[in-house]
Amino acid sequence: MAVIFVGAQAFICAQNTAAPQGAASTASSSSRPAQTASHPRQPQLPPVSQQPNGAFTITTVVNEVNLIFTVTDKHGHFIRDLKESDFSLLDDRMAPVEVYSFTQQTNLPLRVGLLIDSSNSIRSRFQFEQNAASEFLLEILRPRVDRAFVMGFDVTPDLTQGFTNNGDLLAAGIRKLSPGGGTALYDAVYTACHDQLLPIHAAGAMRKAIILLSDGDDNQSHATLDDAVKMCQRADTIIYAISTNDSPSRDRGDSILSAMAMVTGGRAFYPPRMEDVANAFQGIQDELRSQYSLVYKPADFIANGAFRPIYLTSFDRKYKVRVQKGYFAPNPSPN
Repeated sequence: MAVIFVGAQAFICAQNTAAPQGAASTASSSSRPAQTASHPRQPQLPPVSQQPNGAFTITTVVNEVNLIFTVTDKHGHFIRDLKESDFSLLDDRMAPVEVYSFTQQTNLPLRVGLLIDSSNSIRSRFQFEQNAASEFLLEILRPRVDRAFVMGFDVTPDLTQGFTNNGDLLAAGIRKLSPGGGTALYDAVYTACHDQLLPIHAAGAMRKAIILLSDGDDNQSHATLDDAVKMCQRADTIIYAISTNDSPSRDRGDSILSAMAMVTGGRAFYPPRMEDVANAFQGIQDELRSQYSLVYKPADFIANGAFRPIYLTSFDRKYKVRVQKGYFAPNPSPN
């Protein structure tokens, strides 16, 4: 008998703004129901279907959310010693039914997509960014634990190296890229999430991220900004953006990068000089190793494909919680 579990993986976001009225502490909602309840609820049996080979498959939805988030102070320093009771959480405007675990996660397995803008607009600094990106991957990836892929984009996305932890292959994938053409930024993000990151499923906590090097100016995509962001949310993926804009002031492209990072729970970096790109990569590396994991059961969970907003805040208002704005429940299982 085969058992297939379709997980509801959360990725959540919110700036550290006040949660809606009625937000409950995770501590107050995390007590487990007593084992000796006088009227235990009878469990609903999941659908069973018979396969052509005679085996039976039980398909069910695991209504368990694995929320990974980062906390910083007003100076941007990571806060690593908080407890579950320090936070207030709402899922679809309701407190969780039960909190299964709360842990500090500094060594989560990583699945990283490196997306490099190879359009004409970044030609003057392309080689420097290639070198910084190669060094970043070599430093952050751990053998047998982490994986990364490399995708360049101008008028179309170009996957030059699929998932691997081989640093030489990843460096070769970066070197294959050469600048030229327009910029299909949204198509690249959509494709990277849909083709590479969405199919990945893991039993435990895992950090999926896109590292995006671009000036944020899109002039070729068929997908929209909304399409790209929603696919990131469906793939449980955050975006860390490094702006390659070398003008003295921020422009519309920088605003696009900031919006993509914020809504997916990531962060945008604006290096003032080419030499500071390496510092931006170091900041991303530090953040990927400085997270919390909160696993809980949401209230009134329905596998209907709907978007469920999440509000996670710290009771101490001097701390900023960086997570995604919500997640998509899985679609109904076919009968």
